[in-house]
Amino acid sequence: MGTKYTVEQLNSFSRQELIMLLLSQQEQVNKMNDSFERLTEQIRIANQQRFGRHTEKLSEIPGQLSFFNEAEQLSESMDESEEPDPDDVLPKKPKAKKQKGKRDADLKAFPREVHEHVIAAEKLDKLFGAGNWREMPVEECKRLRYEPASWTVEEHKTHVYVGTGGDHQDEFIRADRPKDLLRNSILTPSLGAAIMNAKYVNAIPINRIEQEFSRNGLNLSRQVMAGWIIKCSERYFQPLYDRLKEKLFEFPVNQSDETPVEVIKDGRPAGSQSYMWVHRSGEFYREHPVVLYEYQKTRNSSHPKEFYKDYKGILMTDGLEQYHKIARELDGLTNANCWAHARRSFADAVKAIGKNNEQAAKLSTAYQALTKIAAIYKLEGTLKNLSAEERLRERQALIKPLVDEYFAWVKERLADTTCLPKGETAKGLKYCANQEEYLRVFLTNGDVPVDNSASERSIRAFTVGRKNWVFIYSAKGAEASAVVYSITETAKLNNLNPYYYLKYILEELPQRTDVDGHIDPHDLDDLLPWSDSLPTKCRKVNR
Repeated sequence: MGTKYTVEQLNSFSRQELIMLLLSQQEQVNKMNDSFERLTEQIRIANQQRFGRHTEKLSEIPGQLSFFNEAEQLSESMDESEEPDPDDVLPKKPKAKKQKGKRDADLKAFPREVHEHVIAAEKLDKLFGAGNWREMPVEECKRLRYEPASWTVEEHKTHVYVGTGGDHQDEFIRADRPKDLLRNSILTPSLGAAIMNAKYVNAIPINRIEQEFSRNGLNLSRQVMAGWIIKCSERYFQPLYDRLKEKLFEFPVNQSDETPVEVIKDGRPAGSQSYMWVHRSGEFYREHPVVLYEYQKTRNSSHPKEFYKDYKGILMTDGLEQYHKIARELDGLTNANCWAHARRSFADAVKAIGKNNEQAAKLSTAYQALTKIAAIYKLEGTLKNLSAEERLRERQALIKPLVDEYFAWVKERLADTTCLPKGETAKGLKYCANQEEYLRVFLTNGDVPVDNSASERSIRAFTVGRKNWVFIYSAKGAEASAVVYSITETAKLNNLNPYYYLKYILEELPQRTDVDGHIDPHDLDDLLPWSDSLPTKCRKVNR
């Protein structure tokens, strides 16, 4: 709080003292104004994040104009009365005809149950008279019936035989039967797959699965189901996870991201923040994509360093310093940064200006930054279907000049002092200047995507689930969840039906276990999500 002077005190000051006091107060007022503007911006951004659309596309920010259709939207000088009604000048779009056979195609994969509805001949004779009627073509209609979950108890009776004479007298032999998933457990591949599919694919918390089972007559506790998931993950899925990791490192470009998660029992005080990391193959590799999750207690750089210690290639990430550090410490690893993160602060700054102040938004530095980045994205969008070599050639010819111009502009704006020093615009400018080396990497390799959106999409299944179940009970549960998410998300990326894939590998993996309970990861190639030997039922039904 500044000193409050009386009239007498001010009258007693010399001219020089009054000048210094005024300058001091001006500085305080400027700081207060900066703080006020910064707080106002933060409140508007918070309101937008809470109540508005979560988008960074310039054309979809409320009240703002698209860079690419700005000419049309800025034609304010035109008299709207001179414009004809579009309905008068544009041909009306014909209504699409209903596609024939679509319902049959949608229902062809399901079993059929025919119901015949007939009228007895005696009743027809009575109505029309004997011999005075004939049957017309049958009218057919299809209806789809749903039945809730049902269970069947499998009673396995293994017949045992004993020799009563000859060379094998008193020797016992048992008939073969499938190996149990877990010793003395009622768990079957179909039941295990149903639980995991509900929890990890459909984001249903395990307590709700317990409640649903109970409503349908099965009393199965959440503790038992959680134990099954952890044991199956450690015993069967971990070798498959290890093999998928080897396949992941065969891709020259990988992508990574992380998201927080709360784990109740991990040896630390309650409320400690843990992290779920996601590692996936580059977005442009459409053949045999891989997604792996990894649980860690912290965000320390030692975790990605350990994961990628044997990797040689380019890693696309956000601007987290931990990734830059491992790129400096690991030979053969190059870090590329995400342009979506580069534009995020600018998008927030434009939203904070408010949709009722369109002119100020268009004149802002943040808006100019967004239009320049949007131009890069527009050209990049035209290159998606090209080969890596063609894409690189086009990037060098078309996009590199825009990138050069953008960073030159950023440095000019940073030299300008008109931006709020701690506002979102300044934050975005500083981010881009600091990350320039990493933001330019996509110009050196056609397989590197322009942003890390693919990783964010891959981690979304986990974040949707986290919103439902809020926390994970134990570190073992978090590790098991990371492994199962890896299996189901990789299956989905390879167009598999996660339930039938889980069921199939739970049937097969126990048969691959040696006498010591180990499974060789290199013997599992026929179980990988892109294997041609997978049953047809595992593959997603295409409409």
